[in-house]
Amino acid sequence: MRLIPLLACLVAFLAPMVSAVKLLESNALNVCMQSSNFTAKYFSVKFYPGNSSLEVGFNGVSYINGKVIADVTILAYGKQAYQQTINPCLYKGWGMCPMSPGPMDIGPVPLDLDKNTIQSIPGIAYTIPDLDAKVRIVITKADTKEKIACVEAQLSNGKTVYQVGVAWVTALISGLGLTASAITSGLGHSNTAAHVAANALSLFGFMQSQAMIGMTSVHMPPIVQSWTQNFQWSMGIIRVGFLQTIATWYQRATGGTPSTMLSQLDDTSVEVLKRKRDLIAPAVNLIKRAAEPLMKRQDNDGKSNQKLFVVRGIERVGFRAAIEETNIFLTGLIFFLVFVCFVIMIVAAFKGICELLVKHGKMKSDKFQDFRNGWRVVTRGILFRLTLIGFPQMCVLCLWELTQRDSPAEILLAIVMFLSLLLALGWAAQKVIRLAKRSVTMHKNPAYILYSDPSCLNKWGFLYVQYRATAYYFVVPVLAYVLIKGMFIGLAQPAPVVQTVALVILDAAMLVAVCVLRPWMDKKTNIYNISIAVINFINTIFLLVFSDVFNPPGMMVAIMGFLFFVYNAAFALVLLILVLIASIYAVVSKNPDTRYQPMRDDRGSFIKSQTQLTTELDALGATARGDDKAGAGHYNNNNPFDDDSASISSGNGATVGQPHHLDTGNANSHSARNQPPPSPVDPSVPLFPTGASGHRGPPPGYDHFGRSPSPAARSYDNAPVGQSALATNYRAQNNASPWQRGAGYDH
Repeated sequence: MRLIPLLACLVAFLAPMVSAVKLLESNALNVCMQSSNFTAKYFSVKFYPGNSSLEVGFNGVSYINGKVIADVTILAYGKQAYQQTINPCLYKGWGMCPMSPGPMDIGPVPLDLDKNTIQSIPGIAYTIPDLDAKVRIVITKADTKEKIACVEAQLSNGKTVYQVGVAWVTALISGLGLTASAITSGLGHSNTAAHVAANALSLFGFMQSQAMIGMTSVHMPPIVQSWTQNFQWSMGIIRVGFLQTIATWYQRATGGTPSTMLSQLDDTSVEVLKRKRDLIAPAVNLIKRAAEPLMKRQDNDGKSNQKLFVVRGIERVGFRAAIEETNIFLTGLIFFLVFVCFVIMIVAAFKGICELLVKHGKMKSDKFQDFRNGWRVVTRGILFRLTLIGFPQMCVLCLWELTQRDSPAEILLAIVMFLSLLLALGWAAQKVIRLAKRSVTMHKNPAYILYSDPSCLNKWGFLYVQYRATAYYFVVPVLAYVLIKGMFIGLAQPAPVVQTVALVILDAAMLVAVCVLRPWMDKKTNIYNISIAVINFINTIFLLVFSDVFNPPGMMVAIMGFLFFVYNAAFALVLLILVLIASIYAVVSKNPDTRYQPMRDDRGSFIKSQTQLTTELDALGATARGDDKAGAGHYNNNNPFDDDSASISSGNGATVGQPHHLDTGNANSHSARNQPPPSPVDPSVPLFPTGASGHRGPPPGYDHFGRSPSPAARSYDNAPVGQSALATNYRAQNNASPWQRGAGYDH
C-alpha cells in the first residue's frame, strides 16, 4: 500500500502544473517579412482575462511615416483563431496616428479590452500546457493598402510540461537502480544485480535518447521542446550559478569570447527557430541573416541596431536551461567529471566503512568480502561503467564544440575527452571479444572465461553482463550506434533534415537488430529493451514529420506533438515504476534471486564466490569447472604490464596452476587419442560429477573428504596441452561440449 502515495507523486510530477491565474503572455517580437521599416529590441505583452487588462511593453525603431492600419491575427495550432483590424487613430495616447520615423519606447502600458474580445478567446487556451499559438501583426498603409511591416509574437499561458520535479524524480530513480545493483552484487546476488543494472542502464539510455531528440535542430512543437528538456540533465545540461562563472572565466582566460545573450534579455528578443512556411516568403533570408551573428559568435547589430537571436538545437536547450551558449560544453564536461569523482569517493568511503565495521565487530567478516578483497578491480570496472554511461553525452558535446570553437583550450579538451572515452571503450570491447573467442576455442562456450574469472567479470563485465553469453559482441554495434548518432547530432546542427533522416535510419536498423538477435539475458529484459527501441524509432518518425519534409498541416503537427508527449510520458512512467520496484525488492528481500529465473547460458555455474567456496555444493561446482586451487601458486605471469596477471583471462586458461610435464603428456595423449575424454559433468544432471569410470585418479587434496573421485580428466602426470587438444579433437568429431547446453549452441 505504500506504493500508492509514491505513484501518486510520480503522476503529479509528470503532470503539468496548474496555475490559479489565467493569463496569456509573450516576451519576443520577431519579424515575419523582409522589411527595414520596423525593428524591435524588446517586446512584452501580458493579458489577464480575469480583469480584462492587457499590459504592453515595447522598445524598437520605426521607419514608418503616415497613417497605418494593423491587421491582427491569432494562430493556434496552425489554425486562425482570431482576426481583427485595428486603427491606431482610435486609441488615444499611443502616439501612432500618424506614425513618424524614430525610436519607440512604450510601457509597460495597461490597456482595457472589451468583453467581446475576451469572450472570443477559447477557454482551452488558458489551460493546455505549452500553448502553440502566436499573434501576427501585419502593418499596411491606410491609403494604398501596401504591406510595409510584419511582426509576430509567440503566446504562452504560463503552463508547461517542463518541470524540475520530473528531472529530479527520473534522476533519483535511475541512481537508485544503479545503487541497488551495486549493493546486491556485493551481497553475492549476481543474478539480481545483473537484472537491476541492465534495466537501470536501459532507463538511463532512454532518457538520453529523449534528450538527444531535444538537441536536434528541427523545429518542434513547444510541448515536445518542453518534454525533452526534462531529460537534459542526463546530458550534463544542468545550471549551477558558480559553475557558469567558472566556465565564463575559463573561456575568457583561454582566449575565447563569452556569450552575453542571457544578460541582455532586458533589451533583446530571443526566438526559437520556426518552421520556414510559418514565415512570409521574403522573411526566410532575413531569419538566416539574423541567425548568423549567433552562429559566428559576433555582435553585429546591423544598420537598424536590432538585437535578434535565433536559437535552435543544442543552443535552444542551453537557452531554456539558462546557460550561455559558450558555456554549454564546459557545463556538460564539468558535470561528467564531478559525477565520476563523486562515485569513486563513495566507493572508497564504503570500502573504509566496511573495514571499520568489521574491525570493531559491527559487521560480519563475510559481508561484502568479495568487494573488500578486490575493491581496486571493482573500482576500475565502475570507472569503465561510468565511461559507458557518459559516452553519449560527451560524444555529442565534444563533437559540437569542434564546430563552435569557443576557445583553443576548450577545443583541446573536447578532442582529448572524446578520444579518451572512445579508445577506452574500444579497448574494453575488443578485450571482451578476445576473451570470449578464447573461451569458445578452449571450452566451446564464451561464458566460461567471461564469468568464471572474477577479475574479468568485475573489470569488463559492464559490457556484456546484460546480454546473453553468446551475444557478447553486441556491445560493438551499440557503441557504433551511439557514436554515429552523436556525430549527426553534434556535427549536423545546421542541417536538421540530414539529422532527422540519419536518426530514422539508425533507429530503424537498431530496432531490426534487437528484434532479430534478441541479445539480452532473458525474455523479460529483451521485451524491456525492444520496447525502448520501438519508442525511439517512433520518436524519430515524429521528428521526421516535425522537420517539415512532408509539408504537413499545422494542426497535424500540433496533434502529433501532443501525442508525442502523452505516449512518451506514459512509457517513461512505466519504466520508472519497473526500475523502482525492482530496486526496492533487490535491497529489501533476503533472497532476491528467487524473483528471477536462472540464466540459460549457465553463467551462474561459472561465477566464483571467494567467500562461499567452502560449502560442499560450491566445491562440486568448482570441480565441474575444472578449477585447481592446489596448483594456483605455480602460475606466474612475468609480464609486468599485464594487469590481469592473476586472472584466467590473461593466459590461455588451460595452464593456470598446472606444472608443465610435456614429455609424459605427449606419450599419454598418443595412447589415448582415439578414446573419448571423460566429461566434466553428467549431461543428465548438469553441474554435478559423472561416474567414476574412466578416471585417471583424483586430484590431490580431494579424496580425504570422503567424496567420489574427481570427474576432471586432468592429472599432474599428464600434459595439460595434450589432454586439451585430445578433448577438443574428440568433441569436434563426436558431440558438442556439455557446457554448450543452454548457451544457444543447441538450437
